[in-house]
Amino acid sequence: MNPAHVEANVDPAAWLLTGQVMHERLRPKHHHFVYPVFCVRCDLDRLASLDSGWFGVDHWGPLSLYQRDHGPRNGNDLATWMRAQLSAAGIEAADGKIWLQAFPRVFGYAFNPVSFWFCHDRGGQLRALLAEVRNTFGDRHSYLLSAVGNAPITAETELKCRKVLHVSPFCRVEGSYEFRVRETPNSALVSIDYHDVDGLLIRTALGGRLKPLTRSTALAALIRQPLLTVGVVARIHWQALRLALKKAPFYGKHPAPARTADAPTDRAAAGQPSAAARPISSD
Repeated sequence: MNPAHVEANVDPAAWLLTGQVMHERLRPKHHHFVYPVFCVRCDLDRLASLDSGWFGVDHWGPLSLYQRDHGPRNGNDLATWMRAQLSAAGIEAADGKIWLQAFPRVFGYAFNPVSFWFCHDRGGQLRALLAEVRNTFGDRHSYLLSAVGNAPITAETELKCRKVLHVSPFCRVEGSYEFRVRETPNSALVSIDYHDVDGLLIRTALGGRLKPLTRSTALAALIRQPLLTVGVVARIHWQALRLALKKAPFYGKHPAPARTADAPTDRAAAGQPSAAARPISSD
């Protein structure tokens, strides 16, 4: 669902998502946490219209979004870049609005473990999802996903892809991710299930309530969480310490070799599940 089509008289250039991030590791010992967060979801074709004293586009502001933080990371127009990726992947149905959802820079600083690009058709139906993943080691990878036959993506659609990037020092680079997108007129949720060769290992979800991004909604979010992105990094390291104390297997900065049983989990690369993953030229 495209938030800009929820109400006929509401068509903001950006939305504020206020909610929570949830992470649950199932083994070898259970590990679970939930943190409050907020994100911005911006219409990339109207990004320049958001530039103001309180929300900077490509320059400092209390909240800001820099195009060089995303996509090709060279400061070029993100909508143009994303449409080129969609065209190269043959996802011609995604010819409508493109929304980028990310943690904004807060007082100049941001770290996005994952940013989502929602690519719609002209009728407002979701046709592709780009998950742009970063780790704390400075690496990144983008997973471009669509349903079989580039059909509309619904709450029932499973978007699967093989894990490529070493994200956590407590996980191998093996297995696959399963993404789901669920949206209502006033809320949005993206869930990610990670399966290694032994089955479901980690559940992650980011979701919350959607409101138009305005000076007042942005100020309220900033007052509630003035250290949002500093807290993201601090909490990543705190949870890593907790996992270490629970004696979870630790593989370090360099990933351990994938186990041979990983081959059957790579169904997305073989084009067999209900979604496909395409390479992105910037990676």
